[in-house]
Amino acid sequence: MPKKVAKKEEKPRKSRESFGALRELPSGRFQASYVGEDGRRYTAPRTYDNMTDARNWLAIQRAAIATGKWSPMDAALAAGKKASRTETFVEYAADWIETRKNLKGEPLRDRTRVEYERLLRSTLAPLADMRVVAITPEAVKAWHDELIKTGKRTQASRAYGLLNAIMVTAVEHGRIVANPCRVRGAQNANTGKRVEPPTNEELQTILDTIAPRYKAAVIIAAWAGCRWGEMTELRRKDVVVTTEGDTESVIIRVSRGVTKVAGKGFVVGQTKSEAGVRSIVLPPHVQGYVTRHLAEHVGPSAESLLFPASDGISHLSQSTFGKHWVPARRAANREDMPWHALRHFGATKAAQAGATLRELQERLGHSTVAAAMRYQHSAGRDADLAKRMSDQAGDGR
Repeated sequence: MPKKVAKKEEKPRKSRESFGALRELPSGRFQASYVGEDGRRYTAPRTYDNMTDARNWLAIQRAAIATGKWSPMDAALAAGKKASRTETFVEYAADWIETRKNLKGEPLRDRTRVEYERLLRSTLAPLADMRVVAITPEAVKAWHDELIKTGKRTQASRAYGLLNAIMVTAVEHGRIVANPCRVRGAQNANTGKRVEPPTNEELQTILDTIAPRYKAAVIIAAWAGCRWGEMTELRRKDVVVTTEGDTESVIIRVSRGVTKVAGKGFVVGQTKSEAGVRSIVLPPHVQGYVTRHLAEHVGPSAESLLFPASDGISHLSQSTFGKHWVPARRAANREDMPWHALRHFGATKAAQAGATLRELQERLGHSTVAAAMRYQHSAGRDADLAKRMSDQAGDGR
């Protein structure tokens, strides 16, 4: 059978201009930039549908330089004011996502882009057709109030955070004078609802019920705390079995993640953050699930996926896996429990075993200690803690 040749991802095309430069973005829109009199490169505050419009913007900047009327601030403000008169929020937001850079100066990762685009299509849709300059603090508050009424506090927090970031840039680009996002506490994602991890008995029921080829997936999520995108990109080469004396260790090495991107399918990339690259040692009592899985359900190639789709080579989708996960959690009488609760289970067990916050942070692949703390659950240990406090009081009580 002839080998499939992987199609190379096309790089954005650049165009040489007599003044400035044009770049065609993956979306098909055009980005214009030029080097100003101060030797720095300046990029148009928006992208364009066609090369003609992008060249017109370059021509205006060139004329300003030639007549001595150019300055970095004036150029940005003039472009911003002109665009803001007619530009809708969804148009500006689309440009923002296309040109946004992270703290390292890199384009947004696919998973981040997908999430932002989803929020634009759904939660932020009521603001989509409003002109950027017409979005007032009152409009933002009214939108947020309606969203909170639906009870979707987490979605409201994420959407508000994105809206705020976009509007901060709009101020910098001269589109608007001040940021209209002024709702106190709007970025607080605390819903008041706790994600309850399964008990040992509930987890065992899930393992006894779920299809054999997914038992190891439950183990890796629960005892290694892997995220869905990390777990479904694991390959044979990422599971290392070592032996020292009579002791065998199974190590899960996480260095990649996979995301399903609209129009592209499954895209393999970096982990959620640099901290996501880690090696996780499984507890001895569950290692057998993984070694048996390697022997019975994984291809011999080092590149074989641990949990592929039914064709044996494609990535597993959440909807396909859900056909097995939902009945398993129902058998455990935990229909309320999301897959993510298994990650909470692993974090709680590690904390109860005495892991420091730093160790917990590294095991879960979190960038901050604060993020790791959110996954700790007391699991009914408060009574034991109270008893030990009383024991320590001695005669001084």
